[in-house]
Amino acid sequence: MKSVTVLALPGVLALDVGIPVQVFGSDPHYELTVCADRRPVPVAGGGLTITADAGLEALDGAGTVIVPGYDDIDAPPSAEVLAALRAAHAGGARMVSICTGAFALAAAGLLDGRPATTHWQRAADLRARHPRVRVLPNRLYVDDGDILTSAGVTAGIDLCLHLIRTDEGAAAANTRARELVAPPRRAGGQAQYIERLRPEASGDELGALREWMLGDLARQLDVDTLAARVHLSRRTFLRRFREETGTSPMAWLTSARLDRARELLETTDVPVEHLGRHTGLGSAATVRAAFHRHLGTSPRDYRALFRHRAGTEDVVTPASG
Repeated sequence: MKSVTVLALPGVLALDVGIPVQVFGSDPHYELTVCADRRPVPVAGGGLTITADAGLEALDGAGTVIVPGYDDIDAPPSAEVLAALRAAHAGGARMVSICTGAFALAAAGLLDGRPATTHWQRAADLRARHPRVRVLPNRLYVDDGDILTSAGVTAGIDLCLHLIRTDEGAAAANTRARELVAPPRRAGGQAQYIERLRPEASGDELGALREWMLGDLARQLDVDTLAARVHLSRRTFLRRFREETGTSPMAWLTSARLDRARELLETTDVPVEHLGRHTGLGSAATVRAAFHRHLGTSPRDYRALFRHRAGTEDVVTPASG
């Protein structure tokens, strides 16, 4: 059996720690251990504690180490935890994080120079605190060989099934997925459904221009038009826009248009074929391509997933007879 050691940090998220326990705990291919640097471990939200099987010594010789998310990312793990994580990786362990567990791997220096993801709400924090990490905020999970990271709860399930698929093959992963009543496979490159694609601005010098751009997203714009509106040279405008938003004007505009298209799909009956006209994204084919590229799905599937119709809820009707 392959060994999987789950490290429960103080304030561990209940669902996150439950994922690897549920996925690997009854799988005959794996031997599961839950460890902690102190016992019992308080669970985020109060009301629960976890009594771990072992201390940090369980990380020594582990085949796979999984760090579930924890709530207080402002409090770095103890020096003993960080040293144990480094030693486990140096000893050949496959290192895995779920959600904010990535902050512990990053604090140990294991993500330096590597691609990684976390929950989309925490991606900016991860980038700010650990600038040497190549944060990919719009991924369900990232497999970088010996280090793998995932987003929130359901993405953690996806990643654990991916580990089984890697270790034991597709048939074993599909069997485990059926037992968990989970989708057998969602590719790591599929997008997290983040609240807004348009990045937050860190400066306001061009704030009025961005508001003007948002005022009529169907308006056809180019860089020269935007630069002229704020009386800047093209080169200076591009530099200042990127300084404030972290991206180019046209990429920012595309994100804003996609956000508007998502809003229309969620809250109106505007036909998919008309989204481009309302948002400036262009033809129906261009809209579909943009959705697949940025969200990993089609406009129709997005609407089916997120459309809310007022006054309607899923109702379970008892079978007759």
